[in-house]
This record gives sequence, C-alpha cells and structure tokens, in this order.
Amino acid sequence: MATEKEMEAPEEAVEEAVEGPFYLENVLIPEESEDSYQYEEVALEDDWSLTEGEEDLEAALKAIGSRTEDIVSVEQATFSGKPPVSHIPEALDDFLRNFLVKMGMRKTLDCFQTEWYEMAQRGSLNTELVGFVPHAYMHSQLLEQEVKSVERERDDYRKASFEAAETLVKLQKERDFHRMQHKRVVQEKNALVKDIRRLKKHYASYESALRQLNDKYKVALKQKMFTGLERDKALEKLHSLEVCAPSVRGSRAPQSLGPRSVSCAHQSEGKRKSRATKWDGLQAASAGPSGSSRDPSKSVSRKWPKDSEFPVDAHTNASLSQAKTLSSHAPHLSDFCLTGTLHGHTLPISCLALHPHKKVIATASDDHQWKVWDVSTGEVIMAKHGHSDWLSGCCFHPNGGSLATASGDTTVKVWDFLLGRCLLTLQGHTHAAWGCSFHSCGLFLASCSMDNTAKVWDLQSERCRATLRGHADSVNSVAFLPFSNMLLTCSADKTLSLWDARTSLCTHTFYGHLYSCNYAAFNTAGDSVASCDSHGAIKLWDIRKAATVTTLDAGPRAGNQVAFSPSGHVLAVASDDGTVKLVELTSMEVCSLGGHSDAVQSVVFDHKGENLLSGGSDGTVAIWSGKKCTPVVCAATSEKLK
Repeated sequence: MATEKEMEAPEEAVEEAVEGPFYLENVLIPEESEDSYQYEEVALEDDWSLTEGEEDLEAALKAIGSRTEDIVSVEQATFSGKPPVSHIPEALDDFLRNFLVKMGMRKTLDCFQTEWYEMAQRGSLNTELVGFVPHAYMHSQLLEQEVKSVERERDDYRKASFEAAETLVKLQKERDFHRMQHKRVVQEKNALVKDIRRLKKHYASYESALRQLNDKYKVALKQKMFTGLERDKALEKLHSLEVCAPSVRGSRAPQSLGPRSVSCAHQSEGKRKSRATKWDGLQAASAGPSGSSRDPSKSVSRKWPKDSEFPVDAHTNASLSQAKTLSSHAPHLSDFCLTGTLHGHTLPISCLALHPHKKVIATASDDHQWKVWDVSTGEVIMAKHGHSDWLSGCCFHPNGGSLATASGDTTVKVWDFLLGRCLLTLQGHTHAAWGCSFHSCGLFLASCSMDNTAKVWDLQSERCRATLRGHADSVNSVAFLPFSNMLLTCSADKTLSLWDARTSLCTHTFYGHLYSCNYAAFNTAGDSVASCDSHGAIKLWDIRKAATVTTLDAGPRAGNQVAFSPSGHVLAVASDDGTVKLVELTSMEVCSLGGHSDAVQSVVFDHKGENLLSGGSDGTVAIWSGKKCTPVVCAATSEKLK
C-alpha cells in the first residue's frame, strides 16, 4: 500500500501542472504499477509452415484454428492472475482540448485539465460514461477532406481547361493564318492560270501572223533571187557592150579628133565611172548582215542627238568625310523630343524630301498638292497643284533648283522653282507611280510604279532610256546609289534588286523578307541597305557580301519608310502604328517617338542628323530635335513664294 505522502504527491503535481505545460514530469509511479510486470518471451515454433499434407485449404484452416486456440489458452494462463487493463476512450477529451487550443481559450483549457486530472486521480471519473466523439464530427472531417481534394481537382481541371483554351485559340489563329495563306496561294495560282491562258491565246494569235510573215519572207526571197539573176544578166550585157564599144568607135573614128569628139569621149568615161560607182553601191546594199562586204566594226547603232551620257563610275563618295565628322557628335536616341508640328495638308502626307543644301523640305500629299517649307520658320515657300490624282513621292534635284513628283495618275513631273511651273511631264507607266529618285549628276531620273517596272528617264532628251523589268509585283521604291550608276528597287514580291542603269541589267537580288517590301534606302557610305516590309520586319543588308546583316522585328504594324542618319549609326522607321522608331545600329537599341495621331508615312533626317522630320496620315509634319528642346512654329497657314 502507498503512504499518505505518496497519495498527496499527485495533487501537488497537478497544482504545479497548472503553472507550466510539463505537469507530468513530477508524478510518482506507485509500486503496484503494471510497468513492473515481467513478460515471458514466446518463442516461434519451427513447425509453423504448412506441410505437404496440409496444402488443402480446409486442412490449412483447421491447422491455423488449432494453433490460434493454443495461443489463446497460453495467454489466458499467463494473464489469469492479473487485473484486466482498463481502456479509457480519449477521443472526447482530445477533441475538447484541440477545440479550446484552436479557439485560443487557454484559461478554460487549464481549468478543464485541472478538474479532469483531479477527478481521474480521486477515481471519481467514470470512464464508462464518457462517450466517443459523435460520428457526425468524423464524417464532417472526412467530407471536409473530400471537399478539399475535390477543390484541388477542380483547380487542376480549371488550369487544364485554361491551357486547353489557350491552345485552342493558338491553333485557331494558326488555322486562320494558314487559311489566309492558302487563299493567297489559290489567288496567285488563279492569277497565274489566267496569265498562262492569256499568253497561250496571245501566242496562238501570233502563230497566224508568223505564218503570214514566213510566207511573205519566202516570196520576197524568191523575188530577190529573181531580181538578182536579172540584174546579173543586165550587168553582163552592159559589160559586153562596154567591151565592144571601143572597137566600134575606133573603126568609125576619123584620123583627127576635134573638140567635140574629145568632149564626147570624156562624157562616156564619166558615165562609165558613174555606173561603176552605182554598181559598188548596189553590191554593198545587196550584201546582208552575213555578207562579206559588210564590216561589223563599222556598224553604228542609232542614237538620239540629245541623249545624255552616264558619268564614269569612279566609286568616290563625297559625303564620307562629313559622315565621319558627324558620327562623333551624333545625338543619343533618348535626346530626341517633339519640338514642333507643321499643319498644311488636309489629307495624308505620303512623302518628305530634304533640300540638298538648305533647311527646306518638300511634302507630297493625297490632296493632289505639294508644298515646300522653311523648317526654321514653318512658312510655306511654294505650293502647287498639277497632278490629277494623289501624290506618292517627291525628291529634289541635286542642285536644289527643281523638284520631281510621282503621282497616282501614272505620270512623273519635274517642277522648276525659278519659273514656278511644271517643266517636264514624263509619261510611260501604265499604273500609279510610287516614287522617284535623281541621279547624283542631275541628268537622269528614276521612277517606280505599280506596273511591276522601274524606268530611267533622260531629262535632256526627255525620253525613257531604260525600263527595268524583273519584279513579279509592284515596285514600291527606287533609289540611286550616291555617286554611282547603281539603282536599288524593292517590290511587293518580297525582294530587293540592284540594277546597272547603263545596261538595264539586274546585278543582284536580295531574298529574305516574308511579306511585301515597302521601302529600301542606302546609308551615306553606300555599303549598307535598310528595308522594311508590311509586317514591321526591318532588315540590314551588306552590299559587298550580298547578305543579311541583322533582322529586327518592329511589328506587327507595317513599316512604311526607313531613313539613315548622316552619320550612319541611327536608323529611323516610319511605322503604321503612329510612332517613329529609332534604332541604334551598333547596340540595336530601339526607341519609339509618339506624336502623330495616325500612321507615319515618311521620315527624313536633316543635314547634320540633329533633327528628324516625320510626315503622317494626319496631314502634319512633326519635328523632332536631338538637341535642346526649344519650341518652334507649330502651325503654318500663309503661303509665300520665293
């Protein structure tokens, strides 16, 4: 039996447990505790495995049952003298403790634990009356777990559905793109089929004409042979008569010849010489291109008397020294800001051109009008109407005294500033003319058109010297290489071509654009070309290597025009999204300038590269300065002729 001090020890331990969380450390274990029980070691029997005779299921079950009964009897014999171990269902009190801890009710938890363990020590706690936690709580916990798992599955399904929706949208876009491509290919195929059929009909119509010409040639050849035979007979007869004439005259002549007879002899000699001369001329004429009497080296091709001669291609560029000087003082992209706007056109501005020597620009617009502006004051120097349709391009003469304009009425006009009128109208394109460019010598003008051709015009003889054919679609831009006879064209057939203006031959074609190429321009040094297409792709080409240097995606809106700065380190792009994009070519850094309310159609740098001018579809010209942002004239309404 335990002493009174030992019985009072649990109460003291409970009182100490209220003060701290580790109240079971000082509890004394009575001597009659179950932990002093000495368990007997049960050895495993060697014959536990089934024998060969026990392979039958019923026999195996009987053997297992007998062994189970033996084990139970051994346990009863072992624990027969000991009291049974009491089982206390702790589910309910644990549930209460967890609930109180979760709710933060620490005081209530301490009171509950104190009273519970006091009753347990005094033996007044009837464990049989303590029930388990209701099954509804366990069921609710299971349901909560199921709900959480269902929510996780729902989130996974939602994420999968979102991914499937994105994939579906992507596939739909790809399908639409391929469908458009298929339609475009079908349209091109139908157009090619129509062209082939038209050409077949055209060739069929030529067959009858060729037969007729062949028949006429045979008839003419027969007549020529007959005429030649008759001529040979007449010449032989004439020669025989000339041989017989002296003998006849000698037999009839008197001993002494008078003045009259001498004169007659001189006349006959002159007639013979004239006949011989005519005969030589007939022989030269009768000898055809393959005749032995014609010298090919002496053949002279037909040439117009007023035709100009192309200058010798010396490969010297007078602007290189200036470009090297300006490269060290070029402004940074972040320095450009809007300093002024010129308002003067009611319809979109399609092209800008910078005067070669002065701070003057020309604008061409869809309102059938072109204007010349003074950038410093914002005043209109000259404004003219002359075309019957929209204007698509303009460029200054190298001496700055005239301006060329291209229009949708298929003509190219040259305007003289001193006379203030149209000096020359060049007609030859069958569709709208897209642009024009002067040769550095000022004697030739190149133009491009929607009729898939580019033309080189001689301004002195006022005629077309060459028609450049080779593109399969509209030729959108044309430009002469500075101080050279090379010509650059870009087309809607996604290619760029270099031409020799003297021979009208294509020297090289650049492939790489995936969409219609809208514009191409040379840099100041003339060794690089920049081009842009209808999906915003910008490509830099090396002329010497005939290869792509780099490609920059500035899309998805179209790039309408590109322009190099005089230093050659910055490229400006007129974009269809209403911004001007500046590209630093050394670092490929891109900066966007927003100032137009509609698409930007044209861009041009000034002579030093300090200012940038852009013309847009909103009818305005924006002036961007790379130096200090000082305001300039923002509107111009007066027109002044100088």
